[in-house]
This record gives sequence, C-alpha cells and structure tokens, in this order.
Amino acid sequence: MSFNIALSGLAASQKDLDTTANNIANVNTTGFKESRAEFADVYAGSIFSPGRTKVGDGVATSQVAQQFSQGALRFTSNSLDMAITGDGFFAMTPDLGSRDMTFTRAGAFKLSKDNFIVDNNGNYLQGYPVDPSTGQASSISLSTTEPVQIPSTAGAPRSTTNIYMTMNLNSTLTAPVGGWPTFDPSDKSTYNQGSTTSTTVYDSLGEPHIVSFYFRRTPTATDNNWEVYAVFDDKTATPPAVGSYFGPTTLDFDANGVPSVPVTTSLPDLVMPKATLNSAAYLTNGAQFTSDLTVNFSNEAGTNYPTQYSSKFEVGSLSQDGTTVGRLTSIDIDASGKVLASYSNGDQTYLSQITIVKFANPQGLTQSGNTSWKTSLRSGAPIAGEGNSGTLGSINSSALEQSNVNLTNELVDLIAAQRNFQANSRALEINSSLQQTILQIR
Repeated sequence: MSFNIALSGLAASQKDLDTTANNIANVNTTGFKESRAEFADVYAGSIFSPGRTKVGDGVATSQVAQQFSQGALRFTSNSLDMAITGDGFFAMTPDLGSRDMTFTRAGAFKLSKDNFIVDNNGNYLQGYPVDPSTGQASSISLSTTEPVQIPSTAGAPRSTTNIYMTMNLNSTLTAPVGGWPTFDPSDKSTYNQGSTTSTTVYDSLGEPHIVSFYFRRTPTATDNNWEVYAVFDDKTATPPAVGSYFGPTTLDFDANGVPSVPVTTSLPDLVMPKATLNSAAYLTNGAQFTSDLTVNFSNEAGTNYPTQYSSKFEVGSLSQDGTTVGRLTSIDIDASGKVLASYSNGDQTYLSQITIVKFANPQGLTQSGNTSWKTSLRSGAPIAGEGNSGTLGSINSSALEQSNVNLTNELVDLIAAQRNFQANSRALEINSSLQQTILQIR
C-alpha cells in the first residue's frame, strides 16, 4: 500500500512540475492563461471499515485549472491588434461559412489576402452586422455574426446633390455708380472683387468639377441685398448665353447684418438644374448628375447662416455631399468594438462590431491549442454581447494582452514541486529498504 501512496505522490508532483514548466514556457505567449494543478486526497472506505484508523490511499490530480485573470497590456502601432480588458473572448471560425467557433484572448490580428481580419492561423474574426452610418448593430447574436472584412475602397462614387455654404459679405462694398453691367465671370468689373469662392463637386462617375461663386452688392443703397452667381467648370460662354452661369439668387440681410426673417425667404437656394448640367455643354464623359445641384446658404446642420458685417469677405463653411472613389486610409476600433473605416475621399463607414463572448464558467472551457478554447458542458453556452457593456470587457485597439504568468511565482512553485518529488522519491526508497529488511529475516 505504501508503494502505491508514494507512487501517487510522485505522479502528482510530476503533474505539478509539468504544469509549472508549461506556464514558464508560455510566459511570452500573447493571450495565454496560466494553469494551476489542483489535487485531492484518495480515500476509499466502506461502512464496515475502521474509519478512525484509515490512513488514505494517496493523492490524485483533481484538475489542471486555467486562471483567467487579466494579463498586462502591451501597446503596439498596429490598429488591428486588440486586447480585451475584463471578461470576454473573441469569436473565431476556421472558414468563411463555418459556425464551428473557437474563442480566444489573443488579439494579434492581420488582414488576409481577401481583406478579412484573421489570426496567425487563418481563423476569421467574427463581428455583428451594423448600420454603415451609425454603427448600430442590427442583431446581438452568435447566429448572425459574420467574418469582418475591410474593403480597400469606399465603393461607388456619389454625385453631388447639395452644397452648403456660409460666408461673411463685406458691408462696406457697394455697387458702381450707374449700376452693374451684365454679369460676366471673366470680367472683374461685373462683381465685387475679392468676393468669390469655389468648391469641388462630383458627377456620377466620381469625376471632380469646380463650381465658382461670385457675389455683388445690389445697386440700391438703402438695402442690404447681394446677388449670387454660380459658374460650373468655368463654362463662360459669351454672357448672357443660356448655361453660361446659374443665378442670380438674391440674399437679403437686415440692419444688424444677419439674414432677414424668415430665413427661408431671405436666403433662397440657388438651384443648378440637372437637365442643364447633364447636357453636352457641361458633361462629356458619359456621367450625369442624378438630381438638381442645390446650393444651400447655411451649414449642413442648418444652425449657421451667412452674415453681412463690416469685415472682409470670408468663407465660414463650405461642404458638399458627393464623393469620388476613395482608398482606405485608416481603421479605428472603439472600446465597444465598432470598426470605423476612413477613406481618402473623406468618407467614414462603420464596417462591423467585434463580437465579444463570455461564459458562466470559463474554467470549464476545453483547450484546443493556439491559445484558443471551445465550449463544453462545464463551461456553459457562450453568451454574446457588445463590448464595454454589462460585465463584458472593453476592447483596446493597438494593444495586445500579454500572458498572465508571474515568472517569479512560477520559479518558486517549480522549487516546491521539485522538493515534493524528492520527498516522495525518498518515501519510495524507504519502503523498498523496509521490504528488503523483511525479506532478509531468517
């Protein structure tokens, strides 16, 4: 019996040594979680056995339990590197259409040849589908997740439909004596010099065009009106030929230099009809404008308007809603896992929201290698959610979670396991000596 007890002690000590050695070997493994060998005594008895004098039958390994404590973060320059602070795991699949998920804390991700976010083993990172404009996830469920892909372009170009503009018009400027001659964009005497600006718009093929604006004070000295003319791509045919310019639209200001009330009347839109813009006089590349090009004299939010103060002409805001084809310039991932792509044409699009999964008993997960785990009966079913909400952890972009192994503690444990192994070896040796003594009795 004593041989078996000593042998069980040797086996337990060896298991402790193996566990500690594995922890030390993975001290620099991203997302690794240290393990702890847990033991229980072996006691066999029955209702007729002498319980007061029963010694026990040795020791057995109860479990090698992983410890899912937080590892330290190491920050990097790669925006696709991700670390979870708190509970939770990334969900991965081996193939695009697979639902055989593994779960990991190792966030060293990169792009595949098809621009999918993958790990070092080619497994696909899962995310929830989102609204491209708001980033709001349409469903928080593992059954609806899909591999996260980063498109290299912003998609099809979009023709401009609205221009938003605010400016200050210099109230000290006046019309010439006798009134203005017919507007001619090539003749600086037909508008107030220095009161011009321009912006770029895009047709349906994404080709840029320049729209220039010219302002001139109306001749009546007692009012505060300004005429606005627009010229498309410097198409300055002999004025006033049809299509040489658009306008005028008259802007009306009160004595305080702000638009007269109501603003909808004092700041009417300048409309450039699509029928004119789509003619051969303007577009010769096979493109078109899908709707009239409307110039709005306000910012896009409708909170700021042009002014007329005694100050030089100055543009306050000038924007438009068309885009050309854009190339990917950067990827940003926030704490909740929303993936935002920025493109060279100014577009910003939400692509996905990284899936975060937690378990009732993470120690019950089954290890599958490559710093990943699978669900088991002991772990419970995976519970999907959004990062940075509830008990789920937040996502840190451009960071990696290091191993949670404390090397100092492991070296101390290694010494203790070695001593235990030596002690059990000594017990085995003494049992052997005792039996040898008995065998030599004559």
